[in-house]
Amino acid sequence: MMDWTDPACRYLLRLISRHTQLYTEMVPAQALWHGHPERFLKGHPAETPVTVQLGGSDPLQLARGAELAEAWGYDEINLNVGCPSDRVQSGRFGACLMREPALVGELVAAMRSATRLPVTVKSRIGVDDYDSYDALCLFTQAVIDGGADALIVHARKAWLQGLSPKQNRDVPPLRYDRVAALKGDFPALPIMLNGGIRDLDTALAWLDTLDGVMIGREAYHNPWLLAEADRRIFGDLSCAAPARDDVVRAYRDYVAEHWQPSMPITRFTRHLSGLFQGLPGARIWRRALSEQGAVRGAGPEVIDQALEARQAALETPATPSTA
Repeated sequence: MMDWTDPACRYLLRLISRHTQLYTEMVPAQALWHGHPERFLKGHPAETPVTVQLGGSDPLQLARGAELAEAWGYDEINLNVGCPSDRVQSGRFGACLMREPALVGELVAAMRSATRLPVTVKSRIGVDDYDSYDALCLFTQAVIDGGADALIVHARKAWLQGLSPKQNRDVPPLRYDRVAALKGDFPALPIMLNGGIRDLDTALAWLDTLDGVMIGREAYHNPWLLAEADRRIFGDLSCAAPARDDVVRAYRDYVAEHWQPSMPITRFTRHLSGLFQGLPGARIWRRALSEQGAVRGAGPEVIDQALEARQAALETPATPSTA
């Protein structure tokens, strides 16, 4: 999720769940090819297990990106063949590559030959009018022939003309049946479902049919849904859900270590907005982060102030109704 799952976001999510596989923002392979990998690949050791997601259409560039990802300590490499944004299309990568399954197979093979890490592919069920089930099977076979270790399928097709990236996440209907059928026809390939999953109950239900579930924007806007993932999804009964206030304080320590006065503090605090979603004081928490974060020169103390504001609100007796 470009501009969303940066290192700070991933660190926060790792404080909530120990076992959930995290993903980076999509990194253009071309940018890594031209140098400065630390700008795109630097993270925190605590993030692991974490997958780096690459975008591109040049086998040499993607192979180099795979090499660098392994050198920088990532656990998996994912090729994005699902992003519908205009800037991605202009670089001939993302969802438009679904029209070129042979090329995708070649890209996977190039990455596979350059790293010992698992190489996976994230796709849609189709693109524009290239959206038949037969076309999806042809694409899947090309991914297998290239040596991919797994396929993650967003169960919507992408419209590259006429819909914005945001609309492409909502307007095309979800076709979970297509993904389930794909698993039936390619049983040896690990296949994971993406798109529209909003809770662990739904994720668990799909694990009877598929090999995994990816939750994207819901996990960002409501990160606490991952708090029970270690126990319920991964079966680690020793991992009790952490206390939210403890997560906030641990994240605050991370921010204090990485923030610099030249940085807007909102670069870090924006990831915290949904942490108390559905609980009393959530609105006060969000408002405090927003208002205090907008103050010139604000730093990590904003997080302390927001936590204190929420706690004070919880301790203030409600005004009796006069109705």
